[in-house]
Amino acid sequence: MIDLKDYDNAVIKFRKSLNYTVLPVLSWDFFAKNLESIKSSDEDMIALMNLGSLNSWDIDTEVLDERLKVNKNVVVVTDTNLNIVFATKNIWEMNQYHPNEILGKKPNIFQGIKTSKSTLKIVSEAVKTNKPFEVTIVNYRKDGSTYNCWIQGQPVFNQKGKVVNFIAFEKEVA
Repeated sequence: MIDLKDYDNAVIKFRKSLNYTVLPVLSWDFFAKNLESIKSSDEDMIALMNLGSLNSWDIDTEVLDERLKVNKNVVVVTDTNLNIVFATKNIWEMNQYHPNEILGKKPNIFQGIKTSKSTLKIVSEAVKTNKPFEVTIVNYRKDGSTYNCWIQGQPVFNQKGKVVNFIAFEKEVA
């Protein structure tokens, strides 16, 4: 009988450790629209964790999970040369670029004539000095139309304290 009690406690502990969204069966028709988004953000999180593992990131995964799933931020990761190495699938909703279209390119792909040079200077200085930054900037969609993009960026350090990537959390704002 004690074995069953231990088993029950282990099951309860395991279920509490899971991070999942409960969707009521009777309400699936209401949640069906969000189901693809949930699946997509889960896939993005797995890919992001794989990238982090590959580069030995020293970063709080709970923060990444919250930014991606709760805040629904677009996440863009560059290497130290500022080439895009990862972008979440929800970037398409913001600027009509699919992630595979921008891999290997620099973030200036989103910039144009209306993009503030002084704001770009703030970002550039933060990147050069490995400091976090937060700006709102005019970016360009694939079709050439503009949007205001809030960006919170920061260097990503590996477990030895060396900068290995830069990560940006982005969202279209009014």
